[in-house]
Amino acid sequence: MEPPYEIRTPRLLLREFTPADLDDVHAYAADLATVRYMDWGPNTLEQTRTFLGEEIARASAAPRTHIGLAVQHLESGRVIGSIRLGLQPHRNADMGYCYASAWWRQGYGFEAARALAAHAFAALGVHRLWATCDVRNTGSFAIMEKLGMRREGLMKANQPAQGGGWRDTYLYAVLAEEWGLGLV
Repeated sequence: MEPPYEIRTPRLLLREFTPADLDDVHAYAADLATVRYMDWGPNTLEQTRTFLGEEIARASAAPRTHIGLAVQHLESGRVIGSIRLGLQPHRNADMGYCYASAWWRQGYGFEAARALAAHAFAALGVHRLWATCDVRNTGSFAIMEKLGMRREGLMKANQPAQGGGWRDTYLYAVLAEEWGLGLV
């Protein structure tokens, strides 16, 4: 699939960001519950504008090594989060995501992550897909485990924590041949 990206699932559209997404993106980026385990946020409006501008600019990069997509809820039309894929040497890629807290525990995070992972393996030829999360973020590592990713490690005190200090981070990964075995 060539950019612009549009990956459709039964309930979501993963697509390029547009300037019209500002209000929806800022609603989750400024929410304390949503960003509690992130290494950024809560955002000011200016920080969200900057993020959105950077994502829009990255969409026209060639070659494209960063695929940042808005996660749009089809029924409501609202952007409920974001998901990204970072393409790296040796057919490795990392994935990250953030979803508005009001949309948690409804399967949207897994639905979006599964669609992007499938795209990474099938269309982009990724060999190894990895992701990280704060060890306290049970929702995030539950998505990774449901995707068939294995916990490969614990990085001690490697990221600044919200409110000061340092956080520990889990590392998860899955290989293309594991994905292809129908484990997910």
